[in-house]
Amino acid sequence: MYERRITRRGSSFLRYGSLLLFFFSNVSLAIYSEPSVKKSNTGICHAEDSPWFTRTKNFTPYDSLKACLSSGGRLPKGYITNDEEKQSKGYERRTFNHWIDKDGDCLNERHELLEKLSTVPVQYTSDNCRVLRGRWNDPYTAKIFVISSDVDVDHIVPLKRAWDMGAAMWSYDKRERFSNDPVNLLVVDDATNQSKGAKSVLEWLPPNQKFHCAYVTRYLRVLISYELPSNYQKQVGRLKRQVCKK
Repeated sequence: MYERRITRRGSSFLRYGSLLLFFFSNVSLAIYSEPSVKKSNTGICHAEDSPWFTRTKNFTPYDSLKACLSSGGRLPKGYITNDEEKQSKGYERRTFNHWIDKDGDCLNERHELLEKLSTVPVQYTSDNCRVLRGRWNDPYTAKIFVISSDVDVDHIVPLKRAWDMGAAMWSYDKRERFSNDPVNLLVVDDATNQSKGAKSVLEWLPPNQKFHCAYVTRYLRVLISYELPSNYQKQVGRLKRQVCKK
């Protein structure tokens, strides 16, 4: 009888010890498991499928890429998120990395274009990194502007429109190229550009009717160049035939 009680106590102790071991093992795993996304000290968001994920030792953890990007982080150069993540986080302008300084002269693409399209020599800020004044012929309104803050550099095919038509699936480099491509950029009246927003060419044309043919032609050129949906290209092609025969 005494031996039986000892055996029972020993058995209970073993069961209790096993439970404790299981509990603390799981706590340990929870504490030391890696997060879904790591934001490095330089502000780059690495998901588990990023080649830099395991190499990133000093980081801020996040549950998703969306949360990391919302905190001010950015994607690694050349990184493409999976389809599900792209759809969940939706359009974000910064994923296009627009207004880069291609030649390292401290003038970004916006100010390079202001400089190039001014019909007179421009005036710069004291550090020569921004254009302050010039003379720009706005094709949207046929007005003339001389102060750079009165104009916008517009994406003929809006970034959001491109995103919705497939740019969400592009590489980082292709989105950067698209957003800084001079073929897709015009210096225009800022108020008119705001009224355009992200509207399609099928929804919006410039107030200046004389520019309609050139605008639609350029729009279609960008669609073809970046292989945006062929059915949309056909629609814009039909519009081009209509406005260019007037």
